[in-house]
Amino acid sequence: MSDTEKDAELPEEAPVDDEAASKTLPTSGWKRFIVGSSNAPAENETKRAMQSRHLMMIAIGGTIGTGIFLSAGSAIALAGPGSALLSYVVVGMFVYSVVIALGEMSAMFPVSGAFSVFGSRFVSPALGFTVELLVSVKITDGTFNQFWAPQVQAWEWALVIIVPVFLLQLIHVRAYGESEYWFALVKVLMIIVFIFVGLIYDWGGIKGHPGPGLSNFQNGQAFIGGFQNFAQTFVYAFYSFGGVELVAVAAGESVRPHKTVPRAIKATFLRIVLFYILTILTIGLCINWQDPTLLRAADESDVTASPLTVVFQRAGFGAAEHVVNAVLLTAVLSATNSCFYASSRMLLSLARSGQAPRIFGWVDGRGVPVPALVMALAVSFITFLTTIWGEGVVFTWLLNLTGISALLVWCSIGLISLRFRAAYRAQGRSLLDLPYTQPLFPLLPAGVVILALLMFIAEGYSAVKEQPLQAENVVATYIGVALYVVLYLGYAIYERYWTWNPAAFHLQTDAVWKPGEGAMIRDHEGKDEEEAAVAVTPGWRTRLSHAATHIY
Repeated sequence: MSDTEKDAELPEEAPVDDEAASKTLPTSGWKRFIVGSSNAPAENETKRAMQSRHLMMIAIGGTIGTGIFLSAGSAIALAGPGSALLSYVVVGMFVYSVVIALGEMSAMFPVSGAFSVFGSRFVSPALGFTVELLVSVKITDGTFNQFWAPQVQAWEWALVIIVPVFLLQLIHVRAYGESEYWFALVKVLMIIVFIFVGLIYDWGGIKGHPGPGLSNFQNGQAFIGGFQNFAQTFVYAFYSFGGVELVAVAAGESVRPHKTVPRAIKATFLRIVLFYILTILTIGLCINWQDPTLLRAADESDVTASPLTVVFQRAGFGAAEHVVNAVLLTAVLSATNSCFYASSRMLLSLARSGQAPRIFGWVDGRGVPVPALVMALAVSFITFLTTIWGEGVVFTWLLNLTGISALLVWCSIGLISLRFRAAYRAQGRSLLDLPYTQPLFPLLPAGVVILALLMFIAEGYSAVKEQPLQAENVVATYIGVALYVVLYLGYAIYERYWTWNPAAFHLQTDAVWKPGEGAMIRDHEGKDEEEAAVAVTPGWRTRLSHAATHIY
């Protein structure tokens, strides 16, 4: 039986309206004038056109960017390789818990806007508005490498990167999925090669290029500066991991999300270990914490000082700077691509819920939210600030804003997950109906909230204890928190909406199936897959495909 035939037998995965869905926020005079009614019928919807392989690569590559290529070395220079590794392990476990909690909701309710929609539905409209706005203004990091063409200004590089990506997004959501698939593949291959080359070099396996072995972790060099410095490394880890939640946003435009989303979520742990923890370990083994290139890579956006470039060159690969620069360009393209996608879909969701001007809720016949994309384009031009204040200054501020904002969003997802399960209990729903059920509930979402609060305290402590005390560092640390509080309280006070009653949550709107159908549909799909497996003679392609299902 073909995939098309199987899809035809399953219930529609389009939103399912129920009586609760008709309840909307009170519409004030200014909102009726500017925004319009939040329950106005939409002419077009986004398209479910992304395949499983697109979602898999988005889950991998959407999070690999300049955080790994440039700023990861700063964490080692600041606190030593041991502290940096521990920081990435802690944040990796934290992020994995976030993705699991988010995956449970996204597989059941695959909507554009994802966690912000969940925030409005399961906690309060104020939280959904706040989270959505934080993500919708997410921008590229503002660093454009001038290695190949130093005479080209940073703002000119911005145009070269931003405009083509914007035009690509106007085509179709599948264009985004396909381009992100290949961008991510290039980055993934680079990281894998780097880890292999770096470890072989470190172990002395390259003739004529003796490696440092474990010397960078010995003689008190693993942990530098105590807890204060260790706490400061979190912001680099947040920045590197930022964007892992993108797979949930893409779920709203993926085919068969009740199957593809859980598959992507389950593979996240392997990707965190492979692409983050092993990378930071390899850098720490190969480059001493006192090496000046570690700081120069981020402060000056210098590709020749990138930890990847340095390790490749020391292993005897002379053309490393050109290769790494090419991959870094791919990373910037990928990051810009993902930011345009996430920002436009978040703004679309805001407009459709009546929390932003309704013009941003318009979608063309191809399923592209054009006005929201145009707004994302306008916000992305903040990268031009690099020519005014310098790339290092802008990068540092955006690193703090992006890192802390990511932590705030992740903390909110933990809270949303707790409220979602409370609603499920309050309405007597069975967990068997969920396409994917998170393990160890409520330990994971509760741990996310607690760990996020502890990380905020640690970040503030390290900023205040820094000598000499620099006010701009304290402000940079908490600028995201201030924005979060202002947005939340401002919306809640103006609309006089603080929280929802769990018994009134909309648990059928946007659901992939009706109550009680989950087990039946999964059983039906399982039988179809067994029949298809029996009909196919096992061969190398079949075995390779079977192995891929476990990896992805």
